[in-house]
Amino acid sequence: MQSAFTATATAQHPASSLTYSVARKAGLVLAASAFVAVCAHISLPLPFTAVPLTLQTFAVILVGMALGPVAGFCSMLLYLAEGAAGMPVFSPHGPGGLAQLLGPTAGYLFSYPLAAAIAGAVVRTTSNPRARFSIAILAGALASIPVFALGAAWLAFFLHLDTASAMHLSVTPFLFGEAAKVTAAAGIYQSIQRLRRA
Repeated sequence: MQSAFTATATAQHPASSLTYSVARKAGLVLAASAFVAVCAHISLPLPFTAVPLTLQTFAVILVGMALGPVAGFCSMLLYLAEGAAGMPVFSPHGPGGLAQLLGPTAGYLFSYPLAAAIAGAVVRTTSNPRARFSIAILAGALASIPVFALGAAWLAFFLHLDTASAMHLSVTPFLFGEAAKVTAAAGIYQSIQRLRRA
C-alpha cells in the first residue's frame, strides 16, 4: 500500500515540477515586462530629437542577461503587446499605444526582443566567474547594435532623413549613456550570478 502511494507520488512529481517551472517562468516574464515599463518612465526629453533619453535599454539588456534568450525575448514581446493594448508601459513622452509603435521611436521598441535575446545568449557562452563581467559587457554592446540600427533606420524612414542626420539624432547623442547603461547592467548581472551561487 505504501509502495503504491510512493510510486504514484513519484509519477506525479515531474508534472507538478513542470507546472511550477512554467508558472515561475511566466511570472518572471511578466515581472520583466513591468520592470522595463518602470524604466521607460524614467525618461528625459531632448530638445533636438524626437528620441527621449530613458533607462529602457538598460532594462532590456539586464532582462535578457538575467532571464536568458528565450524568456528575455518573450518578455519583450509581452511588453510590446502590453503597449499595443494601450497599457501605459512606454515612455510618457510619446502618444502611447499603437501610435507609439508607429511613431518616430518605433524602431527602438521593435528591437527590444532581439536585443534581449542577444544579451541572454552571449552571457551564456561562458560559465567562468572571472570572465562573467567582461562577457556581460560584450553581451550588452552586441545587444545595443540592433537597438541603434533599427532605431536609426526607422527614424530616417519616418522623418525622411539622410544617414548622417539620422545618426546625429538617434545614435551619437546616446552612445555615452548607452555605455554607462551596459556597464551597470553587466555589474548587476554579475551580482545576481554571485547571489545564485552563494
